[in-house]
Amino acid sequence: MDDFVRDKLRQWRLSAWIYRFKDQEIDTESFFGLEDEDIKDLIPKVGPRVRFKRRLKSLRQQHKQNQETEFVPSEEMETLSYLNEFSASTSGTAKRKLEPEFESSAEKPAAKQHCGAVPFSEARILSDVKKIMVHIHSKLFQQDNNKLNNFLKNEITKLSIDKREMVGVFGKTGAGKSSLINAVIGQANLLPIGDLNACTSVMIKVEANMEDKYEAEIEFITKEEWQDEVWSMCQYLCDHMDQENDDEDGCQDDSDDNEDDDYENKLSALYGKDRKQTKPDEFMDPKNFREIPEFLQSKTKTLTFHSAEMLSEGIAKYTKNDPNQGEGKKLKRLYWPLVKCVTVKVPNIPLLQHVTLVDLPGNGDRNKSRDQMWKEIVGKCSTVWIVAFITRSASEIESWQILKSTASLMGNGGECQNIHFICTKSDVFEDFQQHTAEDRLNLILDRNMKTKEAVKEEFKKLHNVKKHFSEDNFEVFTVSSKEFLVGELKEHSEIPKLQKVLQDLNDCHSETLNYVSGAYGILSLIQGTSLRGTVGKTEDVYDELEKNKNSQLELIKKSLDETYSDFEKCLNEGVEKSKSCCENTLRTVLHPRRSGRSFWRTLQCVVQNGGIYKPRKKQEINLNMKLTSPLANSIDEEFRKTFPTKGKNGPFNGVINKFSLDTEKLKSKYSGVDLLLNFLKTEEEKIQSELNKVIRDRKKTVYNSLTKTIEESMKPCYKKAAGFSKADTLKNIRETIETHVKKSKDTMFDKAKDVMLTELKSLEDDILESVKSTMEECLELSFRTDDHSIPDVSTELGIVEKLYDELKRNTKDAVN
Repeated sequence: MDDFVRDKLRQWRLSAWIYRFKDQEIDTESFFGLEDEDIKDLIPKVGPRVRFKRRLKSLRQQHKQNQETEFVPSEEMETLSYLNEFSASTSGTAKRKLEPEFESSAEKPAAKQHCGAVPFSEARILSDVKKIMVHIHSKLFQQDNNKLNNFLKNEITKLSIDKREMVGVFGKTGAGKSSLINAVIGQANLLPIGDLNACTSVMIKVEANMEDKYEAEIEFITKEEWQDEVWSMCQYLCDHMDQENDDEDGCQDDSDDNEDDDYENKLSALYGKDRKQTKPDEFMDPKNFREIPEFLQSKTKTLTFHSAEMLSEGIAKYTKNDPNQGEGKKLKRLYWPLVKCVTVKVPNIPLLQHVTLVDLPGNGDRNKSRDQMWKEIVGKCSTVWIVAFITRSASEIESWQILKSTASLMGNGGECQNIHFICTKSDVFEDFQQHTAEDRLNLILDRNMKTKEAVKEEFKKLHNVKKHFSEDNFEVFTVSSKEFLVGELKEHSEIPKLQKVLQDLNDCHSETLNYVSGAYGILSLIQGTSLRGTVGKTEDVYDELEKNKNSQLELIKKSLDETYSDFEKCLNEGVEKSKSCCENTLRTVLHPRRSGRSFWRTLQCVVQNGGIYKPRKKQEINLNMKLTSPLANSIDEEFRKTFPTKGKNGPFNGVINKFSLDTEKLKSKYSGVDLLLNFLKTEEEKIQSELNKVIRDRKKTVYNSLTKTIEESMKPCYKKAAGFSKADTLKNIRETIETHVKKSKDTMFDKAKDVMLTELKSLEDDILESVKSTMEECLELSFRTDDHSIPDVSTELGIVEKLYDELKRNTKDAVN
């Protein structure tokens, strides 16, 4: 954020939102390019948002009329002064004098890097280039509007786009997730620990805060969702009481008791122990939500604290289902049943600069919006940590069940590249302190080695998981959060290795390189276009580039068409297998062993929730996924080869990353067009980067289309089956589902196949169109734009070229 943006927000009486603009790095150039969706994210409250949009519109109109930018004069003068000094220093006529933060890394000794800190030289380069591009943006607004000018302004605005990497943290209650997160980020008292009753339904995100304060953002489910949930819970409890004496054989599912306890806990948390005396129409009374008016207003609640301890205590009522807070403190009301997600923002955590840690419940949630958010986040995790107590890590059923149930969401249906199985409390032994320090160390090292081997052997048995992840994607760590923070054996805890994992995720964020490369390309286009009139044979260069472009597009199309054919073959086999085994698959779900008459309640929950039921402390029942599994199994191997989780290979990413107009060869053949060819080279790199992101996101849509289509096909029978109650419910539900599948199987699986192929073809077409249209526009602007009403940027280009070369050298040295 720069002074211009801060001053405008203050002038418009919107100071409360400054921290959001700063957190999202909104500067002057991006301020003028804000879209409606961006503004909605920055200012969630309707009133202030309306005022902001009206004033921004007025400012834009004034901006256009004056044909000049709305920069603060002092900032513009500072940038011009900086450019003059830099230019003079590089020509040898004067020594460059910069503020300390812009001082070249060559002019002072390199400081020792803190874990997670951005290298000093990289930060300086990014800052320098951003200053220059603000200045160029100002120049362009003073020129006549034309196609090239508009393109350049738009490209500068798009330079600052960034994405956070997500690390999902799974593990059963008591495994040490909170202690692990606290230790890794160096905040011992941030998340509450030692509470075996912590609620597992609330997602907690941990991010770095740009402001020097601790914050928590509480996102609620909607009041309509809670109203429906309360009605369903009350209806279930009433039905359960009515049917308690109907089970003549005495055989009852354990899940019934779990369900009752779960619903009772939810209602009692919010409405107190006397909730049974609360009438149905009183549950939504505003008096129950006096402390959280944001819930009724469908707004996010933001809390600010001065310390990690205060934050931990302040969010307890939104995250924990245990009212006891220690030292005699007891919470009267708990709001976790209403919470969708809690985002904790912590100052001075370089490791989380581009990374978000997400403490995730094991298998989603019954609430649809919470479950949808859970699935989206799991699908966005580039790394997943599964946490288990070391003494039970290899045999911990819940940990392995989490991995088995989420593998398809994270792998082919997501973007996860690494699974880290983290064994906690590696220093916990019986009579541990009675041993000598040397014996304690030997005990730890011996058990750690044996544990790692046992866990890796267990992973090898997970055949369905290995359809999505190879053994190269799986790594085991042994840690002791306590020893790392205060113990004498801290050097033997592998928490530093996990910190390096986060550091590597930060480093893989090529924000600086992408920004500087993009800036270099833009300046090359401006200067190259202005000099084009002095260069001959530009049409010859254009013709060769056009020929190269068409040749490369043909290669892309050929590779993508071959992929489509391979997919079609696998899916055809999967359809036939699905048709032949779907009735047997149904039988395992509808007629499980040891199911008593009370099983109707479980099955009723399945149909009421669209084929999915998540019993507490038991394996999820997902009828849609069961029906889809033969079809998914038929495509999993081919899908993983096509969209690998690691690297830049595969029919999609591989052919995109090889795309080239062969600009380096043309530089040696034609003189005077180096700058325009430099621009085209940076545009190649940009479209490759953008398409890799598109492929990463869209492949999830392609893969998940199978289950989604089956869900849609099964909806009518679920709706019908959910209407049965009391007498003969179990029989009616079973018959309804079995009859529907028998009638639909000849079309349902074919439709799922067709939808996946349609999604794949759509992705192929979009990739080809994106490459074709982008390169055609760039060629047109580079070689056939008649209007040269653009500024001279020779000084700025020279500076950015030097900074770009320095950055590439630093990046290469870091890799080597």
